[in-house]
Amino acid sequence: MGYEGIVPYCKAFYIHSIMYSAGRCLESFDRYSQLKKEDISPEYLICIVQEAVGHAAALSRYFWPSPGGKKKEPNQRLLKENRGEKLCKAFDLDHTSPLYNRDLRNAWEHFDERLDNYLLQNDAGYFFPGCIVDSHALADDPVGHMFKLLDPEEECLVLMGKKYFFIPIYEEVLRIFNMAREADNNGSRLNAESSAL
Repeated sequence: MGYEGIVPYCKAFYIHSIMYSAGRCLESFDRYSQLKKEDISPEYLICIVQEAVGHAAALSRYFWPSPGGKKKEPNQRLLKENRGEKLCKAFDLDHTSPLYNRDLRNAWEHFDERLDNYLLQNDAGYFFPGCIVDSHALADDPVGHMFKLLDPEEECLVLMGKKYFFIPIYEEVLRIFNMAREADNNGSRLNAESSAL
């Protein structure tokens, strides 16, 4: 582990992978921004935001890898942890980043399990299984259960009662994308003002 999780000739692969996930996220958010003022179905509008947040969750795994490989692959686990630490340092990320939120990642990776739990825990009240575009305050009603709700005014996605304000996610992804693009243009190195990758 002398290279702290990333062998020098592999840096470009991580930079390009980060650019891909960040770019797809930004592309989805841009599409959402263009369409949210048009007469678009709630299902499609929510689908676009879900897609954007899903790409942001994928991006977060480069910096905070899933803890798998505890018993079968201890060396791979150590490699992932070291790689994540190195990338966090290079991209000026810490636990205050909107991408660090594990709820965000788990919302997409374990959707089926979350849906099971949501339905088991909420067995009374009013249920809204469809997609709704309205104020996120509707999700605060203790007897109303919103499955998917989008608040375009406050830029909030509610999924199974959990709120995700996504502008901070967008801004963080944009910052990371710009840093990765600069690193790519600089021979797979970050600029002199940031920590070296």
